[in-house]
Amino acid sequence: MKLLHTMIRVKEINASLKFYTELLNMKLVKQKRLEDCELYFLNDEENTTQLELTYNDEIFENGYNIGNGFGHFAFSVESLDKFTEKLHNLGYKYLYEPFNLDGKGTKIAFIKDPDGYEIELIEKIVW
Repeated sequence: MKLLHTMIRVKEINASLKFYTELLNMKLVKQKRLEDCELYFLNDEENTTQLELTYNDEIFENGYNIGNGFGHFAFSVESLDKFTEKLHNLGYKYLYEPFNLDGKGTKIAFIKDPDGYEIELIEKIVW
């Protein structure tokens, strides 16, 4: 069995597409119209993970309630220093600035997408 994709509902599709394609280097590979929504499928750079953004025709005024069961998505990055520069150039900021996990050989940071979904960024530190 293989996990095919994860779906999230988004309030502002253009902001979400910009965030995931420009900042996280995902590629829009498919778009599909259903009766009450538009689906946008994005692949990661290695084509191993897919994210489905669902843009409903009718959206609650305040967006969607993420709830307390969802934690975060996690993306690997080669360099959090380079990512930080890109993040700031695109006008985004960190939820939690990059920090080292003591003794783990890993540096992490957190951001939020335009709808408030948290994303962990993980850089493996080479010793």
